This record gives sequence, structure tokens and C-alpha cells, in this order.
Amino acid sequence: MRSSLSIEIPQFLRQIPLFAVLSDEQFGILLADFRLREYRPNEIIFHQSDNSDELYIVVQGKVRVFKISPAGYETSIQIFSPYSIVGEFAAIDNQPRSATAKTIGHCQLLEIRGDKFMQYMQTMPALAIEMTRLVISKVRWTATYAETIAQYDAAGRLLHILLLYNEQFGQEIESGKRYIVDLAMNQADLASLIGARREWVNRLLQDWHKRGLISFDSGRITILDLPRVVEERDSRIEAYRAK
Repeated sequence: MRSSLSIEIPQFLRQIPLFAVLSDEQFGILLADFRLREYRPNEIIFHQSDNSDELYIVVQGKVRVFKISPAGYETSIQIFSPYSIVGEFAAIDNQPRSATAKTIGHCQLLEIRGDKFMQYMQTMPALAIEMTRLVISKVRWTATYAETIAQYDAAGRLLHILLLYNEQFGQEIESGKRYIVDLAMNQADLASLIGARREWVNRLLQDWHKRGLISFDSGRITILDLPRVVEERDSRIEAYRAK
């Protein structure tokens, strides 16, 4: 379902570095090509291998991006929250989608056609520079994810990823200790972050809860003791290397 732009959208976009660098005239021209779209929970935005090229900006809700193996198994790549940009690779290189994007809960996304966005990239150097920085930041995230796979066992990978998301959009409850990370993901989704079985993740979460590290309730992760969670994560490096 499509919606017209609301009065808050210009102010919203101006808070994103990609658009904050534009002049008022440039911003007004680009703004006219955005459309606001509503998505239901668990709705596919685009499929892996699609030939679509739209670029999306998360206004409300979260989006999960994941790869699907030839056997049909999902591996989550990243979770995007408000102000995040999704799908820019296809807009830039005009190649089929490299992953699938799916909503987590109700979402509002701003979308713009890839060919239109590329026209603006060619005529607005500041936009092109900021897009380069954005792509580099995502490459850095991928490098961090790859490092996580190499250094940790599955439990360490899950802890490390949860700590990364806590830095990104965790809500502080008790400074330096308790934080809420509302990923709105079920246990199967969490398992897909690290390539594990849901049953194994369930047992792991139960153990962490008993030990006062992490609790899980309806997609909401509560870090109960941040220093101890970090210590547990770090201890997994030596345990993994010792194997």
C-alpha cells in the first residue's frame, strides 16, 4: 500500500548524512521522487535475484536482510532500523538483488527508483561522496561479520552480534550494565544470524538467562550484565582457538 509523503518526511531525511549535505534546491528536487510505502509484518520487500533496483529508507520498523542457500536455508546478514538505507547495491550496479529483504513487524519505507537515484548521483557530487561512505561502512560491517565467523564459535558469534546491535540501537536501562535490544526476531531468526539450529539457540538463551547474562522475551533481548556478556564473548575466542 502506498502513501503520500507526510510533512515530517523532509525533516526525517535531513537527519540522514546522505541527504544532509545537499543544498535546499537539490534536496527539493530529489524529495519529489520519493514515495512512502506501508508494509505488513513479515512482508518481502525484494527477493534475492530480483531485477528490481529501488532504493529504500527505513522510516518505521525494522528490515532483515538475508541470503538463501541453494538448499533453502536462510542466513541473516543484517538488521536495519529507522534512518537506514537498504537496497542501494542494485540501484548502483543494476545487477540482480544479492539478498532478500523482509520486514520485521509493521514497516514504513521511503522508496525511490534506482535509475532516478543514479541520475542524482551523477549531477550531485556531494550525494555521490556520501553514498560512497555509506557503501564503505557496509563493507566494514561485512568484514566485522566475517571476522566474527572466523574467531568465535556459534555462541560467541551470537553474543558478538548482539553486542554490535546493542551499540547500534540498544536502549539503556542501567548505565554500563542493563540494555534492551529490540530486534523483534524469533529464535529461528536469531539462529539464522549464526548458522545454527533454533533448538540450540533456545538452549543457549535459557542457559544465559539462568546465569544472569541475557534474557529473551517475544523478540526483545535484555542484556542483564553488559561487562559479563562482554567477558563471556571474549572467552569464546580462546575456547574456539583451542579446538
